Amino acid sequence: MPFRITTALAALLLAACTSQPLKPDPRDPLEKFNRTMYTVNDGLDRAIARPVARTYRKITPTFVQTGVSNFWSNVNYPTTIINEFLQGKPRAGFNDIGRFLLNTVAGVGGLLDPATAAGLDRNDEDFGQTLGKWGVRAGPYLMLPLLGPSTLRDGTARVADRFADPVHYVDDWRWQWGLDGFRLLDRRARLLPVTDKLNDIFDPYTFVRSAYFQQREYAIHDGNVELAPADEGIDLEDEAETPAGKSPPN
Repeated sequence: MPFRITTALAALLLAACTSQPLKPDPRDPLEKFNRTMYTVNDGLDRAIARPVARTYRKITPTFVQTGVSNFWSNVNYPTTIINEFLQGKPRAGFNDIGRFLLNTVAGVGGLLDPATAAGLDRNDEDFGQTLGKWGVRAGPYLMLPLLGPSTLRDGTARVADRFADPVHYVDDWRWQWGLDGFRLLDRRARLLPVTDKLNDIFDPYTFVRSAYFQQREYAIHDGNVELAPADEGIDLEDEAETPAGKSPPN
């Protein structure tokens, strides 16, 4: 499917309302635990991740941030390619093999993105989407420590995705953790304009949960879902392609 921000917090752009009903959601039987974990994650984000990401955006030139984002997008591509073939999308899979090779060779290890200029679409797939395509139910909603919104299906699928991640095969654990941390920093910096919108939400936890389910449904069905009227006109791709050092226009 066309590239979309898959991080769950970014999915709030698909949600239509600024407040959500407070009645229990049957998809969230562990709501008490999940709300507690959301509070912990949010506290750590405000104290550490968000200030570091803002500093990174402030002191790092835009072209460097763009190159870093391109690099990590390219690193993540083996996961996308494997899952496209598992989902029965050989055309997309071969498209992305070409994209990965072109950006790796001509794009200086992925720092540049000549594949887009060459007309090769960017895609984003993971094993959670593959399981959803295969008919596996999402299961209960889970707020994972540090990792954020997920479900039993998607959380379990992260293990398979990790084995497709090239960083997993870095021998030195210090380099592996350092690379993972740098990837998370890039992702957090790109999400700053999006997550700042949560400040105006009455119940951010419920909002993020609803947005997560909408985003995953959208991804699993390749966008072939009915959006609420307020969702029309929202272009996640434009949001995702905003240069890392700039905020989207108002």
